[in-house]
Amino acid sequence: MTLAADSAPDWSSLLTELVRIPSVNPDLVPGGEGEVQMAQHIAEWAHLHGLESHWIEPVAGRPSVVVARGSGGGRSLMLNGHLDTVGVAGMADPYAARREDGKLYGRGAFDMKGGLAACLWAAAQAKARGLLGDVIVTCVADEEVASLGMQAVLAHWHADAAIVTEPTGLDVCTAHKGFVWLEVTVYGRAAHGSRPTLGRDAIAKAGAVLTGIAELDQRLRAGKGHPLLGTGSVHVSLIRGGQEMSSYPESCTIGIERRTVPGETLEGVVGEIQAILDAALQGGANQINVDRANTDQSGTAEPHSGFRAEQRVTLVRDPFEVPQDAEIVKLVQREAERETGQPRRLYGDTPWMDAAFLSAAGIPTVVFGAGGGGAHALEEWADLESVKQCAEVLLAVATAFCGQEEGA
Repeated sequence: MTLAADSAPDWSSLLTELVRIPSVNPDLVPGGEGEVQMAQHIAEWAHLHGLESHWIEPVAGRPSVVVARGSGGGRSLMLNGHLDTVGVAGMADPYAARREDGKLYGRGAFDMKGGLAACLWAAAQAKARGLLGDVIVTCVADEEVASLGMQAVLAHWHADAAIVTEPTGLDVCTAHKGFVWLEVTVYGRAAHGSRPTLGRDAIAKAGAVLTGIAELDQRLRAGKGHPLLGTGSVHVSLIRGGQEMSSYPESCTIGIERRTVPGETLEGVVGEIQAILDAALQGGANQINVDRANTDQSGTAEPHSGFRAEQRVTLVRDPFEVPQDAEIVKLVQREAERETGQPRRLYGDTPWMDAAFLSAAGIPTVVFGAGGGGAHALEEWADLESVKQCAEVLLAVATAFCGQEEGA
């Protein structure tokens, strides 16, 4: 797609162009196009509008691009959005960017190319206004899987505050949940299915773990919880085990997701799961005497209720929270209320976002974006008026936060 150099920055046309570019995350959907074409298009757009662009590609074929403007004479504001989308299986025409009744339809329109278009437009307008500080737009790869892009960008870029433009319907998100992914492997002993004295059924023994997880979830959800996010939770996501129908299974692996709220830690989560394993071990030990009567053909006693298991953490994403009286929160809320003419609520959201990485890097961060619907669904759309208002709010916040040159 070739861009015209003789037109002023236009968020609406840019949004259409971005939605028409496939950018399915290949780590989510094998064969997905990835972010290269999106990053190239944004870099070209930035060049045509007098903005710097910086290419960051820690993993081949998975680039992020940072678009920046400013003189470095004031505070810096980072605006953030991700380039990648989920898959398009089952969608009739995912990249048509069809407009109807004030909506733009297509994969990524809502999550979150509308936010990207608003960020880039605001940066171009900030350049025209001659702000003292810098506006930095981080267009990152891989948010839908492992956030490789955000982590790579933060190794090179910092700011005095940040706005993540995930869709919020023009309300102001100041907290979100985190998660811990774990695997628990319960071990048995493989043997022919006709030889119960030799085999140990790992899948059956995993039942104590499954029951313990269900009980833990009940306890968590009965707790006090976070004022914006409620309580943490835990569930079993995946389970696999066994070799074939005629054998005792030698192992059973359980995939667990523990959703966390601010104040909950990795150490605490690991301790919860270990307590379940310890209880299962104790329960197995209590049954060993009962099993002494079972012997194999050599006459050796086999404690069939013996329990052996281990856990490992596979991925951790911390929860996020910013004080509601933080300057960037108050600025975004104020400008959103001015732009929309309505009060904007401060709230907490359940999905994890890159805001957690920005906050962990010491950057005061808030989540604010446009409206629409259909994230990860078969019909996805952005509300065009909402994207326009989001862009205007971002520009107003940048002007107030970064400062404007006298007479500009």
